[in-house]
Amino acid sequence: MAHLIRDKKKLLNRLARIKGQINAIERAIEQGEDSCEPVLQRIAACRGAMNGLMAQVIEGHVRSHLLDPHTKPTSHQAEAAQELLDVIHTYLK
Repeated sequence: MAHLIRDKKKLLNRLARIKGQINAIERAIEQGEDSCEPVLQRIAACRGAMNGLMAQVIEGHVRSHLLDPHTKPTSHQAEAAQELLDVIHTYLK
């Protein structure tokens, strides 16, 4: 939880951007957008933004809860954590 408090401003900024993207999708549909392409692009952008948010929260969780924040991780622990985060970032792209 500490990482959520520490990163609160960044997370809230991300959420504000995501809200804006969702609102843009809603407006496009309400206004009867002629073409599907702009709506699909907005949906893809929103999905990417949500994935970025998920990656940021997972990274904070790994670094704050899986690795002991009070001790320096061993090189093996740090390497394993980084490998996990790299896989998660790749998956969420």
